[in-house]
Amino acid sequence: MKKILYTLLATVSGLVLLFSYRTSLDAVTPTDASAATATTGGAATTTDTGASGTGTTSGTSSTAGTGLADGTYTGTSSQTRYGPVQVQITVSGGQITDAQAVDYPNSNGRDRQINGTAIPRLVSETMQAQSSKIQMVSGATYTSGGYLSSLQSAIDQAQS
Repeated sequence: MKKILYTLLATVSGLVLLFSYRTSLDAVTPTDASAATATTGGAATTTDTGASGTGTTSGTSSTAGTGLADGTYTGTSSQTRYGPVQVQITVSGGQITDAQAVDYPNSNGRDRQINGTAIPRLVSETMQAQSSKIQMVSGATYTSGGYLSSLQSAIDQAQS
């Protein structure tokens, strides 16, 4: 009788834990800049050297509704468990018109398999959201985290 009772309690406990586990979490992003700086004038080129890499920007100062200056911005390289991830965005008309992962883990077959699926999804989400408030890709947690960090760095540069 005790075995049956223990088995039943263990099964109920396991089911409660299973159904209470959150399988999809919102992406946690670095703090967004609360206000964009509007600038006018000619061409601008800056270099931002962070603890984990170098970010460069170039373009003309022109802002639209999003507060992003036109140009190409490369976020700082974000070191992940499997290697660095670095994102480059192109802004035109104040909108992100292109996003690319210029550096990401691809040294072995498994990295190429995971990131071959994850990077296009992250890029697509970036284009739709026009911000770093995007969903992380399940199965590519480290790459997603590095992508979000570098993307936010690039966006911060575009807002300066």
